Amino acid sequence: MLKQYAPRWIAAALAISLTSACAQYASSGDISPEPRQYAPLTLSIAHINDTHSAFDPVDGHFYADDLQVFNQWGGHPRLLTRIEQHRQAAADHQRPFLVLHGGDAWQGTAYFKINEGRMNADILSRMGIDAMALGNHEFDLNNALLNEFIGELNFPLLAANIDTSEDADLHQQDNLKPYTLFAFDGATKRPVHRDQIASLQDAGQHVVAIFGIALDDMPNIAPNTGDVRFFDMVESAQQTVDTLQQLGVAHILAVTHIGNAQDVRIAQRVNGIDAIIGGHSHTLLGDFSNLGLSQSDRPYAEKVRNPDGASYTCVVQAGEYAQAVGLLEISFDSQGQVSDCGGGNTLLSNDDFYATRQRDANLDSAQSEQVLTFIGDNNNIAVVDEDTALRSHIDVTYKDAMQAAYGDAIAQVPAQIPHVRRPGDSNSDQHGSKLAPLIATAQFAWANQPSVQAISGLKPDFALVGAGGIRTALEEGELREGHITLETLPFASQLAIVPLRGSVVRELISQTVNATLPQGAHAGRFPYGGQLRYTFAETEAGLRGEVTELEVNHGDIDNPRWRALEDNVLYNVVMNSYIATGNDGWSAIAEAQAEHSDRVDLVYQDGHLRAYAVLRITTDDSGSLHAQYENSAPDCAADTVACNTDAQSVVHFFRQRSAADSGELRALDYPTVTLLREP
Repeated sequence: MLKQYAPRWIAAALAISLTSACAQYASSGDISPEPRQYAPLTLSIAHINDTHSAFDPVDGHFYADDLQVFNQWGGHPRLLTRIEQHRQAAADHQRPFLVLHGGDAWQGTAYFKINEGRMNADILSRMGIDAMALGNHEFDLNNALLNEFIGELNFPLLAANIDTSEDADLHQQDNLKPYTLFAFDGATKRPVHRDQIASLQDAGQHVVAIFGIALDDMPNIAPNTGDVRFFDMVESAQQTVDTLQQLGVAHILAVTHIGNAQDVRIAQRVNGIDAIIGGHSHTLLGDFSNLGLSQSDRPYAEKVRNPDGASYTCVVQAGEYAQAVGLLEISFDSQGQVSDCGGGNTLLSNDDFYATRQRDANLDSAQSEQVLTFIGDNNNIAVVDEDTALRSHIDVTYKDAMQAAYGDAIAQVPAQIPHVRRPGDSNSDQHGSKLAPLIATAQFAWANQPSVQAISGLKPDFALVGAGGIRTALEEGELREGHITLETLPFASQLAIVPLRGSVVRELISQTVNATLPQGAHAGRFPYGGQLRYTFAETEAGLRGEVTELEVNHGDIDNPRWRALEDNVLYNVVMNSYIATGNDGWSAIAEAQAEHSDRVDLVYQDGHLRAYAVLRITTDDSGSLHAQYENSAPDCAADTVACNTDAQSVVHFFRQRSAADSGELRALDYPTVTLLREP
């Protein structure tokens, strides 16, 4: 029996297909027909995810044996070249081929901020993509702009566990689908309707279904989901598979944006998904230790056993920021069951290799030859040229406006200030990000100015940031305003000051860190402090731990004097309004403000700082959290209102900080987070 809360398309489609199937079996007098036999199939799937408007390459580095190399990774023109290489190889072997995107094309760079998704639709539509998952950052603007983006794509956006029928902007969007179908005759591919499935398979063609799964707690993750309804991921996935199987589809793929840990959970609880092509956790699956980089907790193309105990699902994901392309090779037997899967992710490098992080000295010819030989001997890195047509289109159409948006220089960064979400990620130490504590400190320092205190009426004690709100590291070299406002902190959230008991802060840290411990977990909610430091000790590997030390700085920024945080003391905590409302799993804060809040949000209106008092946090029928203001909420869409005090505060502090240090900006001299993991 279908659950009452199932998306209405699933209920209708499954009822029709069950009726059709029962009628067919009844008329033939055979209620247990012989299973259909299929020709063996090997399918190649190139995949990307969490590309976040990284249309240009990003600076990177790796080791070629013992030689450190500074290079550039990826960018969409380089992705396109690699995808076309895979497409040609599949055609040469008469092998079916798909290109899938695991969601979150939006946000990340000034290109997105300026073009509000329109450039993303333009560039992605030039890349031969077959389908894309609906990511949480696709909801970062509003549903009118999301609807425009979806309508401009020349491939479908997929999510089977949503209902848009009540949303004013998306209810008529026919390119937002639960699933899509392709038929393959050798390497020849074409989209098909479900009514064609049986006849195509009778003719010896293979039909492949791709369905999408979005986060079921999207209203608590994304700021602007409108009246879209989201349904349980596991139940919707199984119901969708059941529907597709009743339609006669043997080969079923899921493209998801829920994180690697949730992909594994889906595979463990749902029968009938042959492969999950994922996104959201930015997980570069595979072992890259040969490059001096990290090895993922889980393998690429992990074979996860389904609940029936007989079948398994292959799970893949391809990192972040358009740096890598994954290639999954999946084979099926004559019963349509997965017989094998494999493949891997490949980081895509340019062919200019530098000896220094400043990129002011090329490797000599012998060293460059050594690097090229090393790359040729390793299959998880490749030198790939940019697609010249796509590179030219980006430069001619979009680049001038993007570069003009970066504004004035505010500092020189003498050495990269790195950012990772969770300590230990990307070969970081137990203290993790060096940028997140600096940003939290900057936001505290800005809110602690007498001029700001006069507006807020609150003297702050410390600040907290969520790791996922910080989108880029600060690279060595010139730092401009736009690097902060358009790249590092692009979400334009107002800063809030929230009075919280120490016990709530302790619970918040315990809650959010514990949620990031499992393998493949989405670590965007991981907390970092400014003027606050803590130690968290894992007690059960990958499952749980506890806060063992939690201290507040009663000195100044450069000469800290740490004292234990007291559970019964009320502290004024600076954070952006998104997490101050309890989003991204910071639910302890929402619970603390459910009845009453003394929180104040700070925005610029007509060039003057203004405070907006919050009465409480409410939850609507969809589960979305909202700040209820004492009077009106700030109108962040108005031309006269600037809500991005989260970023402006950091620009202000970085400018002052660098001016006091000969124009240079450096990380703090001390860590604010220590995460002790069980071996």
